[in-house]
Amino acid sequence: MNINLTAKERTLLEDQKSHEEICIQKYSNYANLASDRQLKEIFNNHAKIEQQHLDSINQLLGGQVPNLNSQQGGGGTNRQFQQPSNVSQAQGSTAGYQTSDKDLCTDILMTEKYVSGTYDTAIFEFRDTQVRDVLNHIQKEEQKHGEAVFKYMESKGMYNPQ
Repeated sequence: MNINLTAKERTLLEDQKSHEEICIQKYSNYANLASDRQLKEIFNNHAKIEQQHLDSINQLLGGQVPNLNSQQGGGGTNRQFQQPSNVSQAQGSTAGYQTSDKDLCTDILMTEKYVSGTYDTAIFEFRDTQVRDVLNHIQKEEQKHGEAVFKYMESKGMYNPQ
């Protein structure tokens, strides 16, 4: 189905596009920096799903509504994590700064909270129900990413909700 976007809708999608690009970059980089194999898997999986989100946004910008049935990428991120004996530290470094797995998780969780919120705002600004559904689908997956990181952090003693 072809869609005609208003100037505001196009601007909102361009914003979401830049957010998805940053998420892909962060997840890919953080997968390389993470020391824990489980965390590397989470980050690599989320990077792939973020790429699907970017592809969907690009389709919308091109005037096409993507088929959500071919993009069921949210599975596998809500696993239960085993309790660890200790918290691992990443061996990667950026400009002399040692980055721990906890630092990576904290940053990506903060990013997911922000991105999910921007989708919430965007959803209410679109006229077309099918476009709203696509954006809602992406937002739900962003929330699943945040949940997976939260559960990982909690299981490793990095996050203690009180």
